[in-house]
Amino acid sequence: MMHKPILPKPLLALVLALAAPATPALAQSTSDSAEVRIRKLEAEIAALQRAVFPGGDGKYFAPLVQSGAAGTTTTTGTPASTPITDLLARMDAVEAQLARLTAQQEVSGNKIVQLEARVAALSASNAAAVTDTPPAANPAASPAVTVPKPVVTTPAITPPALAPKPAVTTPAATTKPATPSAQRLAAVKAVEKPATADAGDDEYSYGYRLWEKKFYPEAEQQLKLFLQKYPKHTRVSYARNLLGRAYLDEGNPREAASWFLQNYQAGKKGDRAPDSLLFLAESMRQLKDSNRACVALSQFADDYPAEAAGRLKAQYDATRAGTKCN
Repeated sequence: MMHKPILPKPLLALVLALAAPATPALAQSTSDSAEVRIRKLEAEIAALQRAVFPGGDGKYFAPLVQSGAAGTTTTTGTPASTPITDLLARMDAVEAQLARLTAQQEVSGNKIVQLEARVAALSASNAAAVTDTPPAANPAASPAVTVPKPVVTTPAITPPALAPKPAVTTPAATTKPATPSAQRLAAVKAVEKPATADAGDDEYSYGYRLWEKKFYPEAEQQLKLFLQKYPKHTRVSYARNLLGRAYLDEGNPREAASWFLQNYQAGKKGDRAPDSLLFLAESMRQLKDSNRACVALSQFADDYPAEAAGRLKAQYDATRAGTKCN
């Protein structure tokens, strides 16, 4: 039976030391290297976090290692992993976090580039719009705008100087002589003014009597007074037409035409609208405006065929005979 040699204790210790695995030394070296990498990565993450989130103070990312509450003790037991495994896991987490931050920074950078491109495009578009805006149109060179005319207006009849007057007019400067003779004053006073229950009709009738006596300036003044005081009286159409007749008989066809036109425009169905349209043609004839005179005659024949063949036939024939119409 053979016996194993018994080594001396110093030599045995040396052999055991050489035979023992070098794991602790290797673990220490690996741990130091990983710690250096982790610190470098943490520094880079902190710098990146300051760039992505200015003022980063830890509120954006929870710490990877949570410290236990003060005074608490950690339960003992078998560690879940070795220190090297913990360091590697920690390093992987840091690298993953760094990758996320880098991706987020790239996305933010792309968005900023896109926004800047859109702003530049909008600025260029606005500049082009301002450059291409045509200059303001010259009112003098613009074509005339056709304004719709009232239904009751005969466009060709209205001469430029004969714009319609308002329904209630201010009496124009009277053509009454500044210093009428005593004989004329006595004759005007001799014209009696009616006094009935209808004061408005009395005013109109007095103007008619003055016109009938050929006191045209006085009749004009009286009829204008009536139109001012009684603008809605049943005699208004009569008064406007008679006022035009007074001016026409006085030898003022232009002023007469303005009153005839106003009375016709006030309503085609007015009591004296047919008379006014026919006398408007006569006024235009006296003004040597044959075109408007013919238009007024044609309009009269179209609007009032019964009057043209009846009550106003004589005046219609006389005016038409004195006007050369095609």
